[in-house]
Amino acid sequence: MDWEPVVGLELHAQLSTKSKIFSSASTAYGAAPNTQACAVDLGLPGVLPVLNAEVVRMAVKFGLAVKAKISPRSVFARKNYFYPDLPKGYQISQYELPIVDKGEVTIQIDGGSEKRIGVTRAHLEEDAGKSIHDVFPDATGIDLNRAGTPLIEIVSDPDMRSAAEAIAYMRKIHSIVRYLDICDGNMQQGSFRCDANVSVRKKGDTRLGTRTELKNLNSFRFVERAIEYEIERQIDVLESGGEVAQETRLYDPDGNETRSMRGKEEANDYRYFPDPDLLPVEVTDELVEEIRASLPELPDAKRQRFCDHYGLNAYDASNLSLSRELADYFERTVEISGATPKLCANWISGELAGALNKAALEIGQSPVTPELLGGMLKRLADETLSGKLAKQVFDAMWSGEGEADAIIEAKGLKQVTDAGEIEALVDAAIAGNPEQVAQYRAGKQKVLGFFVGQVMKASQGKANPGQVNELLKKKLGNE
Repeated sequence: MDWEPVVGLELHAQLSTKSKIFSSASTAYGAAPNTQACAVDLGLPGVLPVLNAEVVRMAVKFGLAVKAKISPRSVFARKNYFYPDLPKGYQISQYELPIVDKGEVTIQIDGGSEKRIGVTRAHLEEDAGKSIHDVFPDATGIDLNRAGTPLIEIVSDPDMRSAAEAIAYMRKIHSIVRYLDICDGNMQQGSFRCDANVSVRKKGDTRLGTRTELKNLNSFRFVERAIEYEIERQIDVLESGGEVAQETRLYDPDGNETRSMRGKEEANDYRYFPDPDLLPVEVTDELVEEIRASLPELPDAKRQRFCDHYGLNAYDASNLSLSRELADYFERTVEISGATPKLCANWISGELAGALNKAALEIGQSPVTPELLGGMLKRLADETLSGKLAKQVFDAMWSGEGEADAIIEAKGLKQVTDAGEIEALVDAAIAGNPEQVAQYRAGKQKVLGFFVGQVMKASQGKANPGQVNELLKKKLGNE
């Protein structure tokens, strides 16, 4: 506990353009290897890059969303290094003059408090190709389809003090780029990638410790586990009298450990210089204001509106505003069902989320649409269904058996609310269990649950639980 972690993230978001940043080659995912790399992407002699205007608009969108300064003039540079999957021998990126300058986002941390995380910069660059190590037994394959794909690299300030804070920040940026529709955020396909810079220092020390960089982490869980492991590793090194080496490390999820990959390069190792084939990018105030006017309602604003308009607590509002699709699903469900927003939130965050996780589906792929869920919640709200019966209806809808009303009718799932019928069931339960009656009247209040269970069993789960409880208390209270 004498040590303080310091974490900064570099997030690479692949921009959702149809063509690459400097060529007309396709960016579609899943094509056969080396079928989507044109002469420009390969840097063949005589070709010239031409900037895709849409990537500039997308970068400005992101900058405005994180309250950043948009640079009126930014410059592309050549970042020189030599990897097999970098055909030109350099990567076109932005260095001294990025398109997005200082910004910030707010994250929710433990206990519901908020913390500001600075965004140092965000710059445009082209992606490299991909080295493939598991196809050929004695060689590495190179797929250059990804070469030239547009990226925005988002660099944070070193403001995070735990793996949990880093994940909260990463999720926030992930949510923002998806709300803006500038990146699909698919980590499995490499559309959203993370490099984490981790160091530790003694508590109270203002100097930064020696950092290591954890490369190409492709899931939130792996990012969290890698950072936690690296923090502990560095503390162990320092407490044993050693020194942390500045290096790039890879995370092995199978062994849950980080391993040295190479010494960490400094900026001067890349020999940056302005790309002579590309003019500076000039962004006018008019373009900035035009893009600002087109921004959607962003996660923070939506979360606050969900609290103010629907009366949700901060936890529910945060969960439901994580993605634009989920927020839209919630609002449509409330509109259709006429049920309380809290009831809708509970079902979406509970039963629906559990089913989606189990099936590894996104909200947009749910077989239970807002119309289906809203129809079922309408019957829960008007007491046609009990909570237990509603779960049976939900399962049937998930399996594709149709709308709630049809399922209720076909399976005979309508809740029993007839007072006379419920009273007869209650009387039978009391008459058949004199020993438990005596226990309840002797002060053992928990026995009430036994009687509720007996009545619900006799009614096949269809009796209204509220009426059953109320009637049992009334009758058991009489000597």
